[in-house]
Amino acid sequence: MKVFSSDALFIAAFYLFYFALVGVYVIFIPKALYDTGYSAAQVGVIYAAAPFMRFLLPFVFKYFVKLDARVYLTALVVSFGATLLFFATLSHFWLYLGANLLFGAAMGVSLPYVETIALSRLDKTRYGRVRLWGSLGFMAIALWLGKVLEAPEETLVYLSATTFLAMLFGTAVVKFDTHTPTAVDDNASFSLSRYWAFWVSVFLMQVGFGGFYNFFTIYETSHGISLEVTGWMWSFGVLCEIVMLYFQGPLLQRNLLRLLQFATLVTAFRWAILHFFGDSVVMTFVAQALHAISFALYHTAAISYVFSLYTQKKLAQQFFLGIAFGLGGAVGALLAGKLYGEHLFLYEAAITSAAFVMLYIHEKRKGENRADD
Repeated sequence: MKVFSSDALFIAAFYLFYFALVGVYVIFIPKALYDTGYSAAQVGVIYAAAPFMRFLLPFVFKYFVKLDARVYLTALVVSFGATLLFFATLSHFWLYLGANLLFGAAMGVSLPYVETIALSRLDKTRYGRVRLWGSLGFMAIALWLGKVLEAPEETLVYLSATTFLAMLFGTAVVKFDTHTPTAVDDNASFSLSRYWAFWVSVFLMQVGFGGFYNFFTIYETSHGISLEVTGWMWSFGVLCEIVMLYFQGPLLQRNLLRLLQFATLVTAFRWAILHFFGDSVVMTFVAQALHAISFALYHTAAISYVFSLYTQKKLAQQFFLGIAFGLGGAVGALLAGKLYGEHLFLYEAAITSAAFVMLYIHEKRKGENRADD
C-alpha cells in the first residue's frame, strides 16, 4: 500500500494546514497583538484561555455531546468563523478574548477527531510519514511569514487562509471515518481515575515544556547566543522531529509504555543540558536534536498508547489533547513565567523527572489492575 493513498493524502493535507495555522497563531499573533497595543498581561490571558478551553471540552463530550461527523464539521466551520471574528474584535480586548475561547473550543474538537481516523486507517509507519506534514507546515509558515510580514493585520489574513484550507481538507477526511460514534451513555463509563498516574504524567510532561515553548529564545539570547542562531536552533529541532516521524515506524512496534518512559527520561536530560550548557552553541544544538525523541517519538507513542487503553477512542484523544496541551500547556506557561531565571531548565528537568516517576507508578498499577481483572 502506498503512503499517499487517498485517505493518507487528505489526512496529510489537513495536518499540513492545521499545524501551519498553529504556527501563525503561536509564533506571530502574540507579536501582532503587542504591536496593536495589547499589554503583555493581556496577551498572557488570551494565550491561557484557548488551552484551558481544550481542557474543559472533553468533560462536555463525556457527559453531554457525541463526537460525530456533524459536530466535527461544525467545529471546522466555527474555527474558520472565529478567525473572521478576530478582524472585527481585534481592538476590543474582551470581545477578542471571547473569539479566542470560541477558536480554542473548535480546535479542541477537530484534531482529536482526525487523529482517531489516522490511527485507525494508517499503520504506525505510515502514520509518522503522514503526520510529519504537520511539522513541515509549521516550519514553512514560520520561515515564510518571518520574511514577508509587515503589518499586524496581515497575520490575521494568513491565519484565516490556513484555517480555511484546514477546514477544506478536514471536511474531506470525514468519509474515512469508520468508527461508530460513541454514545454519551457509553462515554460516561470513561475513567481517568483508573489510569490516573498516566494522566498526571502526561500533564507534568507538558508543564515541563513550558519553559522551552515560552522562554527558549529569551534564555538563549540572554546567554549571548544571537537571535539568528537561536532561530536556526528552532528550525533544527523541527528538522530532527521530521526525521523521527519518517523513520519511527519500527520503534512503535515495541512496548509503547517503555517508549514513553525512555522519551520522558531523555526530555529531562535535554532540559538539564540547557541548564548546564545554555551558553554553548554545540551543546544547545545537541539538546535540540533530542526534540526528535522528546516531542515526535513521545507524541506518537502517547496517542497510540491512549488509543490502546480505551474503547472510547475519540474521547480519549480529546482528553489527551485537553490534559496535555490544554491544562499542561496553560500551567506550564504560567509556571515558567514565575520560575524564569538561570535555574528555569533545572526546574523543568525536575518536573519532567516527576513525569517519569508517574509512568513507573502507572506501570505498576496497570499490572495490579490486570491481575485483579
